[in-house]
Amino acid sequence: MLRDDNHHREHPPEASERTRLDPFVVATGDAPPRDQRDLMERPFFSLAKTPRTKPILYKAADVEVQVLGMPEHGMATIWDADVLIWAASQIVEAENHGLRTSRFIRFTPYQLLRGIGRPTGNRQYLLLKAALTRLQSTVIATTIRNGAHWRRRQFSWINEWEETTRAGRVEGMEFVLPEWFYNGVIDRSLVLTIDPAYFRLTGGIERWLYRVARKHAGRQHHGRLFEVAHLHAKSGSLARISDFALDLRRIAARQPLPGYRLLIEREDRRELLRIRPDQQFTVPVDKGVNGIGTSGAKGIGTSGAGLSAHQAHEPQLSLWPITLNPTANLESNRESNSSSLTRARATHGAGAARRGEP
Repeated sequence: MLRDDNHHREHPPEASERTRLDPFVVATGDAPPRDQRDLMERPFFSLAKTPRTKPILYKAADVEVQVLGMPEHGMATIWDADVLIWAASQIVEAENHGLRTSRFIRFTPYQLLRGIGRPTGNRQYLLLKAALTRLQSTVIATTIRNGAHWRRRQFSWINEWEETTRAGRVEGMEFVLPEWFYNGVIDRSLVLTIDPAYFRLTGGIERWLYRVARKHAGRQHHGRLFEVAHLHAKSGSLARISDFALDLRRIAARQPLPGYRLLIEREDRRELLRIRPDQQFTVPVDKGVNGIGTSGAKGIGTSGAGLSAHQAHEPQLSLWPITLNPTANLESNRESNSSSLTRARATHGAGAARRGEP
């Protein structure tokens, strides 16, 4: 098991990081959505709506990712990750306006829920608290962005969170982000804008596929070509590869990804997925989008809860005709050749940690 190199540092159990950090108070909550590159393709979250406790154990080239969920809460899901997307969006937007930010964020549930296109009633507030609990209890260990000595870093998505009250009434919320995530947000080269319609995607695999598409395909005319087996390993999905491939075919038939088109191809006995940008691509590569709007998705994903996020949205049924390009880049690159879900053990090595491809 990977361990935090700084595990020997002792802090009193009652000590709060908030006593050492100046709060970043979110003013309105309105900001174009932005995602952190390192989270956009590798298996950091459960893709299931039922609780997952089986660890994610991934190794590829010089990258290791291990994710552990607590039995009583389950692992943080890709719907819970909307909280991190919102936080990243607020930090980047504030810094774009010359404001000071911090890992210690103070906000209202209304701001967050509205920012990710969710209803703002009491049920959604309870689901938000459940999501924060999973984000805090999930433990991540990774070698990504940990320097020339390939050190491992261990953290949770949220270090601590709390409701703030006045006269017995909940007034707001606050949480502290881990340094690993915060540093990956304030480095602009590690952040990408995403389409607000992302929040409407109801399936875990299609949400993960959109993030892969946004990071790798961008606006490249020929997009990217991926081996299905490679995608299966990178997703961390518990599904059998045959079921995962079937899910990809169904998603390609529906074409739900905003700004991208999917096509299943075959080469010899390999099944491939091509992801290409739509001709009506709406998200700039480097600059913010104009406004966020509401997406209509119903509820923060809570592994196993009967969420209205299970409700279907209108799929885009038309396939995008394309002309195949035999020289398009196949994403069986440095990572895919050694990609595997490993057993729970620490594997030591040397080499610089990658920062993620555009």
